[in-house]
Parts: sequence; C-alpha cells; structure tokens
Amino acid sequence: MDLTVTMKPAVEKYVIEVAGEIDISNADKMRDAINMALEQPCDAVALDFSQVAYIDSTGIGVLVGASHHAEEHHKAFSVEHAQPNVLRVVQLLGVDEEIHISGN
Repeated sequence: MDLTVTMKPAVEKYVIEVAGEIDISNADKMRDAINMALEQPCDAVALDFSQVAYIDSTGIGVLVGASHHAEEHHKAFSVEHAQPNVLRVVQLLGVDEEIHISGN
C-alpha cells in the first residue's frame, strides 16, 4: 500500500499529514517522519490522520512508541482527525489516551 507523508513544520506545532493505509510494509516511513519531527525545535508534534483509512497493529505500535519518544523530548504528541474505523481500532487496543488521538 502507498503511504504519503507530508511535513508541515512550525515552532508551535509540527504537523505531519499522513495519507493512505498504514501497515507493516510502510509503518517505518511514518516512524522516520515522526522521529525527524521530534528532533526539530517545536513544542508539539501532531499527525493529521484525516486521510488514513486503515492502520494495523504495527502502525499502532509506531504511534505508542512515538508518544513515549515525545515524552522523552518534552514535547506534546497527538493524532488528529482520525477516521472512525482508525479511532475504533486504537480504542479497542486501549491506547487512545496514551497517544492522544481524536476524531474528525
């Protein structure tokens, strides 16, 4: 599956727009983008998931790891505009509070 990652840097909030389906074949692309954003001089990193239709357990693992990595860097981390099916998977796994995910 194709995954597109677009970086939108800003000091207040570094936004990463993600589009496509996130699975084991491409989750590292999202991980790399998040890690790069966390190294930048910003207060928060947010993923815009408005164009993400699917995420598997590997993708969820990347988000949980990113949340912990953000804490180590003293930055806020969130996933915004998640579609209902993505939000449901995260909630079923019980990590919605940990990764600060919100729907549309």
